Amino acid sequence: MKELNKNHVGLLLGGMMALWHLVWSTLVLLGFAKILLDWILWLHFINITVNIQSFDLVRAALLVIVTFVVGYVFGWVAAWLWNMLIKRS
Repeated sequence: MKELNKNHVGLLLGGMMALWHLVWSTLVLLGFAKILLDWILWLHFINITVNIQSFDLVRAALLVIVTFVVGYVFGWVAAWLWNMLIKRS
């Protein structure tokens, strides 16, 4: 099996997580977040009241940055563990 490039896996996972949260922030900005969240909860047979706060550009940017960093770290660690496992087999 081929060794994974830790940086590439980190960038991929970090980018995917950041993109997902950028989409979420856009939904909040456009006013569709509550509708989507209510529909998802309904699909899961969950009935709770959720309040979506108003859009804040600084908070949205922070959300995207933090999720990118967390995703990068998780991807890097996952690739490192994978590489350790394939070296032992």
